[in-house]
Formats: sequence, structure tokens, C-alpha cells
Amino acid sequence: MGLLKSGYSSGLFETGCDEAGRGCLAGPVVAAAVMLPECFDHAQLNDSKKISALVREKLALIIMREAICWGIGEASPEEIDEINILNASFLAMHRAIDACGKLPDLLLIDGNRFNPYKNIPYKCIVSGDATYRSIAAASILAKTHRDALMRSLHNEFPEYGWDRNKGYPTAAHQTAMLIYGFSPHHRRSFRCSIQTKIEF
Repeated sequence: MGLLKSGYSSGLFETGCDEAGRGCLAGPVVAAAVMLPECFDHAQLNDSKKISALVREKLALIIMREAICWGIGEASPEEIDEINILNASFLAMHRAIDACGKLPDLLLIDGNRFNPYKNIPYKCIVSGDATYRSIAAASILAKTHRDALMRSLHNEFPEYGWDRNKGYPTAAHQTAMLIYGFSPHHRRSFRCSIQTKIEF
């Protein structure tokens, strides 16, 4: 059995929410929302950052098959630039909850802030993806979905190495931005360590 908690309050339909890609220079921010059966557990279920890509992919299939409902939401680079990354993350979460198709009694949000959704009660939990199963499951779906998306975008713009860095500000990614400039998928509002050398 895994070490994560099954839920915040017994007897409630709870949906866990998490995002992936907040710290990236390119690509959308992706969120997932997952409502699990109270009895759901898996020994390898954990925060997506603490497990390998192979385990994440395996668990994503199990979660999608066994969840009561789940949904994925995105906010585009243009939306990130317009409303900032924090609000874009909340927007992606709202879209993920919409995509679930079933409203919960309680939302469990990874992190310490959230914009209310349809007057549904919510709890913000720092490191929630390493505490509650539904948030861990959401972190896995968000991460696997976004990684697959960035691998697809890599085929269109291979010079940035998104199949490896997934849009995060690695040295190689920033160097490629110096050489090739911005793609349509870059977030122009973001500043990185080479900001003085890139014309925003």
C-alpha cells in the first residue's frame, strides 16, 4: 500500500488538482483534476516529480482507467502573458475541473493559493501532491500530458530541445533562444538569466 492519505474528509467526493509547467519558458501550463474512489491506492503513487517517467506513464493509464472522473486543462502562452502565470495556472485548473464532468464536494489544491471555483469549498495544501492521493494523481496526469505535448512541439521546433527540457530554462534551451529567437510557443512575459541578451 502507498503512504499517501486517501482524502481530507471521509465521505466526501473530493477532487485533487495540480499543475505542470509553471516554471517553463515555453508551452502552456497544464492542470489536471482527478476524483478517485476512496479505496483507490497504488504502492508507487506519489508526487510526479518523485517518480520516473516510466512509472508516471504506467500510473497515468491506471488513474485514467480507475478514477471516478478526471480532466485536463491548459492555459496558453498568450494567456500566461496576458494574465500572469499564477492566474493562468488557476485558469487551467478551472478548465480541468470543468473537463471532469462531475462536481465534487471539496477541491484539494496543491499549493497555497487558488481562485474559487463555482462556490465549491476548497483546501490549499502545500506539498499536497506528496500528501493526498487525488492530488498526486492529478500531478501525474498533468505532467504526462504536458510532457507528451512538448515532445510533439519538439517535432515542429527541434532546435530548442523540448523533448529533453520540456520547455524549462536549461542552459541549452536559453542558448537556443539566443541563437534562434522566440518560437510561437514561448512565453514572452518571462524573464530568464539571459534576459539582457534577448529582446523581449
